[in-house]
Amino acid sequence: QVQLVESGGGLVQPGDSLNLTCTASGFTFSESPMTWVRQAPGKDFEWVSSTGVSELLSMYRDSVKGRFAISRDDSKNTLYLQMNNLKPEDTAVYYCAKGYLIDSPGGGPGTQVTVSS
Repeated sequence: QVQLVESGGGLVQPGDSLNLTCTASGFTFSESPMTWVRQAPGKDFEWVSSTGVSELLSMYRDSVKGRFAISRDDSKNTLYLQMNNLKPEDTAVYYCAKGYLIDSPGGGPGTQVTVSS
């Protein structure tokens, strides 16, 4: 079965960086588009970024363009989200999911990102 485990979150200050990791198993990772979604306190899940089998097909929500970068290492079945210049509004639990341009989590525990001064 599909298993996804997110890690790398933390408490940081505005302007700091974090690199989130999603380790996948139970499916052929190299053949699957992947997505990051997030859920801020009291809000619905929202799509953040997706990548196709090729990173050339990467997409970002407007609010993170130029600050976040999605990447993948198919040899390690791992998806990444490099987040730079973090803002308080990026505070959320981040989840990865199998698929492209979706706004629901993939069943993993998520990783908490808190941006606060």
